[in-house]
Amino acid sequence: MTADELKTGALPGHVAIIMDGNGRWAKQRGMPRTAGHKEGLTAAKKIVAAAASLGIAYITLYTFSTENWKRAQEEVGYLMSLIKRHLRAEFEFYKKNGIRIAHIGDLGGLPADVQAEIIRAKEDTAHFTGTTCVLAINYGARDELTRAVKSLTEKKLAITEASITDALDIAPDVDLLIRTGGEQRLSNFLLWQAAYAEFIFTDTLWPEYNEEEFFGHIEAFQKRSRRFGAVPDQ
Repeated sequence: MTADELKTGALPGHVAIIMDGNGRWAKQRGMPRTAGHKEGLTAAKKIVAAAASLGIAYITLYTFSTENWKRAQEEVGYLMSLIKRHLRAEFEFYKKNGIRIAHIGDLGGLPADVQAEIIRAKEDTAHFTGTTCVLAINYGARDELTRAVKSLTEKKLAITEASITDALDIAPDVDLLIRTGGEQRLSNFLLWQAAYAEFIFTDTLWPEYNEEEFFGHIEAFQKRSRRFGAVPDQ
């Protein structure tokens, strides 16, 4: 199905993606894990551009979790360098597609140079009015919720569903959550926002995930009946 055909149906306002399988993709080819991450970046650009072509308001990419610091130092260092280089080099890509960059996660826990590039990318793209690409970097849902509740407590604000939502790094509910790589778990990703998300799991490794499969998943979303706990026709 084409983008124009998909636009005639109800589109998810917020798509979240767990981009899993970079390391396995590289291992299958006898390559270092870093090669998988580099190829995964190419896939990410294609999918963000595809989301922008549909007019999807938000696409959130699980880029680096709070748990990923446990990986080998070489791999973590490469990922930080890749994030930094990508943010600096891709302004024309953001501009062409009208993409606004946002960030969720513990910014202060990142290296200073990576923090600076995230802030710079957000500022440089703040005036773009197309799809917002949210990069979850040093992100964990439990950490996000803990920080939100701590903030409310320090400000002596009431703890309510609405106040917690407002205190989170990102507020919009997830409509569609996609995970590549064959695993079927959330891995501490957007636990609050995904409360009523539709889930799609695919065996495709992230570097091989493409626009055709993404559009197919949007089409599958359009065919689902979303009841939010209610009974149909009541």
